[in-house]
Amino acid sequence: MTMPQTSQDRHAFTDAERAAVYRSIFSRRDVRGQFLPKAVPDEVLSRVLTAAHHAPSVGFMQPWNFLVVRSHAVKQKIHSAFATAHAEAAEMFEGEKRATYKTLKLEGILESPVGICITCDRERTGPVVVGRTHIKTMDLYSSVCAVQNLWLAARAEGLGVGWVSIFNQSALQAALGIPKGITPIAYLCVGYVSHFYAKPELEAAGWLPRLPIEDLVYFDQWGSSDNQDPLVKCLMREHAAVQAAADDILHQPGNDQRAA
Repeated sequence: MTMPQTSQDRHAFTDAERAAVYRSIFSRRDVRGQFLPKAVPDEVLSRVLTAAHHAPSVGFMQPWNFLVVRSHAVKQKIHSAFATAHAEAAEMFEGEKRATYKTLKLEGILESPVGICITCDRERTGPVVVGRTHIKTMDLYSSVCAVQNLWLAARAEGLGVGWVSIFNQSALQAALGIPKGITPIAYLCVGYVSHFYAKPELEAAGWLPRLPIEDLVYFDQWGSSDNQDPLVKCLMREHAAVQAAADDILHQPGNDQRAA
């Protein structure tokens, strides 16, 4: 006898579909130095951009634009803006942090075949927007959702993405001809890569560890935690499983500390 489907069953993905979504999330990396010169086909790039355009936005204002950069001359301008800000940033750290910072590769502007600047037009639908009446930055947050959609779709396509945020905003606007009224949200380096690292590079380099999720979840009131709550125990198991999977990849023979 076939049991009737519940509402939950009808709306859930299949096991394989669900696994693919989580794989994209957990294997997504901020790519800096692994870009290949291989061009990204228009049909692939169009799928990724369309996914970004279908991100959630407050008041359905869709405040984003996508500025696709392929010109080497324009990339040189962007890289110059980065280099200036990068040198300034190094002086903001002290001691070992400064020395470590200077060894980090934090962009792939010239190596990646495509750059995408995602922006936010804060006036797109007028001064009063549903859902932005009291928290004025909701349009900025909406544009960040577009970044995340693009990033996960790109990972599913086998593309690497690197978010470069070390810019003086005015310098990035000048390099790309972005009007003052338009806010750059993210400059993304996009392309095929030689490999994806099993763990984020900053985590692997010892810059910062992955925070235990059980320390970040509260119940009902800020600061109210309960390590005996069944949900916390489930979170701890999931966190440990993801970390263990990454460690397994790192220690596979001949892997050269890389994820395939």
